[in-house]
Amino acid sequence: MCGIVGAIAEREVTQILLEGLKRLEYRGYDSAGVALINDGSHKLKTAKAVGKVSALVNKVNKQKLTGKIGIAHTRWATHGKPTNANAHPHLSHDQIAVVHNGIIENYESIRKKLEAAGYKFSSQTDSESIAHLIHLERKGGKVPLLTAVKRTVKQLHGAYGICVTDALEPENLIVARSGSPLVIGLGIGENFVASDPLALGQVTDRYIYLEEGDIARVSLTEIEIWAGNKKVKREATTVQHRGDAADKGEHKHFMLKEIFEQPQVIRDTLAGRISEGKVLENAFGVKAKAIFDKIKQVQIVACGTSHHAGHVCKYWLESIAKMPCSVDIASDYRYRDIIVQPNTLFVTVSQSGETADTLAALSYAKELNYAGYLAICNVATSSLVRESDISILTMAGQEIGVASTKAFTTQLTLLLILAITLGRRNGLKPKAEAEIVNELAKLPELLEATLKLDKPIKKLSRAFSNKNHSLFLGRGIQYPIAKEGALKLKEISYIHAEAYPAGELKHGPLALVDSDMPVIAVAPNDDLLGKLRANLSEVSARGGKLYVFADESVTFEGDKNCKAIHVPNTPDVLDPIVFTIPLQLLSYHVAIVKGTDVDHPRNLAKSVTVE
Repeated sequence: MCGIVGAIAEREVTQILLEGLKRLEYRGYDSAGVALINDGSHKLKTAKAVGKVSALVNKVNKQKLTGKIGIAHTRWATHGKPTNANAHPHLSHDQIAVVHNGIIENYESIRKKLEAAGYKFSSQTDSESIAHLIHLERKGGKVPLLTAVKRTVKQLHGAYGICVTDALEPENLIVARSGSPLVIGLGIGENFVASDPLALGQVTDRYIYLEEGDIARVSLTEIEIWAGNKKVKREATTVQHRGDAADKGEHKHFMLKEIFEQPQVIRDTLAGRISEGKVLENAFGVKAKAIFDKIKQVQIVACGTSHHAGHVCKYWLESIAKMPCSVDIASDYRYRDIIVQPNTLFVTVSQSGETADTLAALSYAKELNYAGYLAICNVATSSLVRESDISILTMAGQEIGVASTKAFTTQLTLLLILAITLGRRNGLKPKAEAEIVNELAKLPELLEATLKLDKPIKKLSRAFSNKNHSLFLGRGIQYPIAKEGALKLKEISYIHAEAYPAGELKHGPLALVDSDMPVIAVAPNDDLLGKLRANLSEVSARGGKLYVFADESVTFEGDKNCKAIHVPNTPDVLDPIVFTIPLQLLSYHVAIVKGTDVDHPRNLAKSVTVE
């Protein structure tokens, strides 16, 4: 992984490839590279660079690389450190070049086979074995490239999205997909390949999405796709690219821009889903009613930020729908012996819809006896959506910052809608539904008011300039929000942050509290406020410095160790969404104080397409 771009045209494609890589920088990466076939020379020319795409651009310009067919890649290390040798594309005999997203689980045995056949490896990656294996299957050029790739992928175990070019067959790009997304961009007298349509927004708006197991030959004027041994047709889709998605506008970073977009994207997410005090459950799809009518409990599976959203939903399902709910981390779910209760809905939550662990969990769950499979996702054409029975899309738009913000709050919004929809079948009265829905309709304005806390939170962030550790506290439904706040802070400021249910302080974490340990708490005016106050008093009594985001009706006067910032008065059911905003702002401003790369935190990727 992490980003693939390919092009074949009657014009030079070098700048198209480089621009595509720039558009994929939001995913996170550690190195980049490009391979081009010079017109008429039948020779591969490559350039690679560790670090930013800009470093690759400088190398390409210095080497004056040109070509009318080429492939490019941004890599996030899974095998071997970030080095030029480990960067993609990987070559075999200066003839075949391969870019690869995913992980080849049996690459060591393939490597041994190839080494025994005389192949020399120059990298530590699993991906290089693909290039050599294709070269082996080409049999000195006697076997067409497409056939060689077909024979190669049959030997690969794991996940891959690959794009292959061959200096001896410069009229074709070959692509193959298994567990890692690929699209073909359609042009006139030219065609393109990418792991994400965003990479090709400058050259086309028409795409063919490859399905699991597809292999395709892409030429100047032709697209041929095979599923197994059968030639198939895939529908072309027009995607309207939002012109402002990759523009920071007036903001210094994409993350801040996306924090401030949340009122609008939640408006977009609610549009067509609620009306006249009701949830319009057809938004979940035509099969939704038949599935929901059977549901007695829910299983949620997700990763990272989406996993926190799932835990919030557990509280909503219990309180609104009166329905039991289990929440699992996707990376562990498929390695357990799951006992599925009758009439259970399986729910996956993902921003990209291509998260490898979540897709693998869904695949495993399909072998079990669930009553239906629902995906909550931001990408309509994603694997997660296509492989689920029903889906509902967050309307967050393109999220460029690696640390998720607007994707999280739109996920929460739809999970609350899900709880209402299931609650109808379990005793939720129309009046109670209308109360929640009417509050949801006011949520964008409430978030706009909450975003006005930006300046006081920016001022507060200076207190973290010399801090290396922190604790986040919440009670009840606010505990997952505290976990999300801690995740955001550690992701982009590199401050070690842990979250606890506030009632657990006395069972160990209090030992960490001193004047150098900031403790951040969320304090809505709910039924657990009194108990939270008592927990926070324990911190203050031990000299801990408290930073409390509190409902405007809640005061913390008289405590010299407590700094309170007041959040607009919020209905209890919306507290988790609203109290997320100040925690996002805090993490952003602390990262600025710390001087980190906010949009591209180290070691992280936006869309994690490997296990």
